[in-house]
Amino acid sequence: MDHREARRYWNANAEVWTRLARAGYDVYRNHMNTPAFFEMLPNVDGLVGLDIGCGEGYNTRLLAVRGAQVVALDVADAFVRHAAEAEQQEKHGIRYMLASAVELPFGQETFDFATGFMSFMDIPETDRVLAEAYRVLKPGGFLQFSITHPCFDTPHRRNLRDERGLTYALEVGDYYHNLEGDVLEWIFGETPDEVKQGLPKFRTPRFTRTMSQWLNSLLDVGFVLERLGEPRPSDETVRKQPALQDAQVVAYFLHVRARKPGARSTAQV
Repeated sequence: MDHREARRYWNANAEVWTRLARAGYDVYRNHMNTPAFFEMLPNVDGLVGLDIGCGEGYNTRLLAVRGAQVVALDVADAFVRHAAEAEQQEKHGIRYMLASAVELPFGQETFDFATGFMSFMDIPETDRVLAEAYRVLKPGGFLQFSITHPCFDTPHRRNLRDERGLTYALEVGDYYHNLEGDVLEWIFGETPDEVKQGLPKFRTPRFTRTMSQWLNSLLDVGFVLERLGEPRPSDETVRKQPALQDAQVVAYFLHVRARKPGARSTAQV
């Protein structure tokens, strides 16, 4: 499967995904993953950034609120339409585009920084994604992205729960086997039953890579690793959002920041 075929799945997911995410049912994103990402993110005020795989624009809008001038793109036109409609309703100065992460429609050294919020692991051509991000960054610019954790998002995975229903371990296996488009059917776990009625499940193709494959791909294209993060919800967060308890047992997400060598500068788009 390539990025063009993966696009069909994400276009089909976009309507229900946008509806449920905007209703607050993506609790891992809202209450753990995104807050941790922005805690790790350097100051972007006044910088020009590219958000790769923006979906319906939730995280893109948060980048703009922090003072960045943002261009955002996604391969699924349904997501781009929802994001652009939100921009019309509440303007943040974001320019949304329909484009693929493996064929970025920009010249070399265009952006001060680039982000990928939970999108890179959904693109089969991993090396090309990272190489394209490197190409469009100015010297000294950084790339920060989040993905499902390679060590725990394995082809075999099963939550082990105690008599109270609490996760105490995660059973993982087949780590070294790269999935190349196996389709998983699921929906946000906190979606109420009455809301799920009549809604199709998401169908998402999976592309798994090992930790070394991800990090070596970054190094091979020329990035210098700068920071890693493995977000864990606090006890207070779990009290407010009990569904996040399992994310205290193992790291569900990996955050990576890497920098293109060279002098830092600002850009204009």
